[in-house]
Amino acid sequence: MVRQIPAFLLIHMVTVEAYLGSSSKGDLYGPPELVRCLVDEKTQQVTSPGGQEVASGSSYITVPSHRPPPNSRVTLPDGRATTVITIARADGGSLPVPSNTQVFLQ
Repeated sequence: MVRQIPAFLLIHMVTVEAYLGSSSKGDLYGPPELVRCLVDEKTQQVTSPGGQEVASGSSYITVPSHRPPPNSRVTLPDGRATTVITIARADGGSLPVPSNTQVFLQ
C-alpha cells in the first residue's frame, strides 16, 4: 500500500501550466491546473535535467502522481511566477512514510 502525503499538510495552492515545447511564436503551455501542496521558500542547490548545478529559490511538495515537466510555469500563492527546474519523487514503498513529489523552482 502506497502512503501519500496527508491532505491536511497540503495547505497551499499553486497554479501549474505544463510546458509543452516552443514554437516560432514562443513557449507553449498547457491549461492552468490548481495543485494542492506545501510550499517551502528555501534556497538550495539542485541539478537540472541538463546536469547543471543551479539555485532553486523555492519548492513544493505534493502527491506522487504530480510530475510537471521542466520549464513548466508555476504561480505561487503570493502571485510570484516562476518555472520548474526539476522534480524528485520520494517513494515510501512499504515504509510508514508518505510518498510524494517535490518540485524545485527557479
